[in-house]
Amino acid sequence: MYLGIDLGTSEVKLLLLDALHQIVATTGEALTVQRPQALWSEQSPSQWWDATDRALQRLAAEHGPAMAAVRAIGLSGQMHGAVLLDGHDEVLRPAILWNDGRSAAQCTALEAACPDLHAITGNLAMPGFTAPKLLWVREHERETFDQTRRVLLPKDWLRLKLTGEAVSEMSDAAGTLWLDVGARDWSDTVLAACGLDRSHMPRLVEGSAVSAFLKPELAARWGLTPGIPVAGGGGDNAASAVGIGAVRPGEGFVSLGTSGVIFLSSDRFRPNPAQAMHAFCHALPGQWHQMSVMLSAANGLSWLQKLLGAASVGDMLAPVARLNAEQRARAPIFLPYLNGERTPHNDPQAQGVFFGLGNETDAAVLAWSVLEGVTFGLLDGWHSLGVQPGEVTALTLVGGGARSPLWAQLLADAIGVPMLTREGGEAGGALGAARLAWLADGGSVAEVCTAPPVARVFAPDAAARPALLARHARFQRLYAVLKDEFKA
Repeated sequence: MYLGIDLGTSEVKLLLLDALHQIVATTGEALTVQRPQALWSEQSPSQWWDATDRALQRLAAEHGPAMAAVRAIGLSGQMHGAVLLDGHDEVLRPAILWNDGRSAAQCTALEAACPDLHAITGNLAMPGFTAPKLLWVREHERETFDQTRRVLLPKDWLRLKLTGEAVSEMSDAAGTLWLDVGARDWSDTVLAACGLDRSHMPRLVEGSAVSAFLKPELAARWGLTPGIPVAGGGGDNAASAVGIGAVRPGEGFVSLGTSGVIFLSSDRFRPNPAQAMHAFCHALPGQWHQMSVMLSAANGLSWLQKLLGAASVGDMLAPVARLNAEQRARAPIFLPYLNGERTPHNDPQAQGVFFGLGNETDAAVLAWSVLEGVTFGLLDGWHSLGVQPGEVTALTLVGGGARSPLWAQLLADAIGVPMLTREGGEAGGALGAARLAWLADGGSVAEVCTAPPVARVFAPDAAARPALLARHARFQRLYAVLKDEFKA
């Protein structure tokens, strides 16, 4: 039995996996995000720990024998967050999250201070990454910066609480901008440009390796075996890839969570910073991945649901399927940049826009526009990956948005690649974390990283594609026209 813990932005999710690839149990605890100022996004690490503890106690109460049989724990989590610790490993301030946009000026400063940044990290400096956040703290909260003795990513702070050891792994560390991604090691050059050095960084392991061991008192609290290993784990997307078996070149997925991601595995480091595409290490040794990221995907639907007062996103989308082709063609164009944007624009000041509202615009039409706008943002990201024809034969859908057949078909039509849903695909990073625990316990990649059975295939409809691409061209022109206005 293997335990996966996935520290997301809106939820901590736990999963128990047996050696037959059966998910024995799942549970979760909701999290909240604080936005004390415009562009800011923060969480208290104590909230993560309290939620994780509650979820583990629930598993212990409801699945005691399975918990007692756990052989290893794996961790997955939201990337890029900055947890600042003092010399006693006490948290100094709320964690600054991946979708925080306050550090645009610091990104410019970092690129000027470190001319080799793109070559070392394979990525542009973006406000979402960890390094610019520390430059912001150094500039605006100098006392806190001076007290900082260690910087950890969110899931690695959980590891510190679980084991007492400060450790990270390659896939998550690649998203800090402090990692030499090709060499899979911390970069002294980029650290120095941020006023830091290796003493501020955790020890590095591969995601499938043992990182540390669970504290005995916590094992007793949750009905686990004392001293079981905790795997290196992975950043949320790399872990999700392990969970669906996307570990070979050309295999990948589309994640429709709070953010939107297109992920492709690779056997080499393939950066493209000019298009704001991410090139990171995979959670497995000797592997890398490419990733396009948009900051608001399913988040856009949740926003509209609350705005319209719908009971649920599902209720809001139900009438959308009944819209005819003419209604869809006349729907407003939606720019989905509610939290700024990464790929391909690297524009933290970009904003959400409905363009083309009329008296006939109703809730169903608005919901279609949001679905379509997020799809167009993902299509922009797909183009940034530079995929050659035939290189990718299908993509798996993961995340909460994968439950929508309407959205799955729309993505297949727009991108021109079949979209697959898989049994257990909604488990995402928690399943991948459990599989990484299995690998750390001696399992082989061939045995552990299998693809779950396909539940449904959404083949592209060639007849629908021309109309979509025409609207996508308008979508692109609208952003180009408004780009400078967002800065105002």
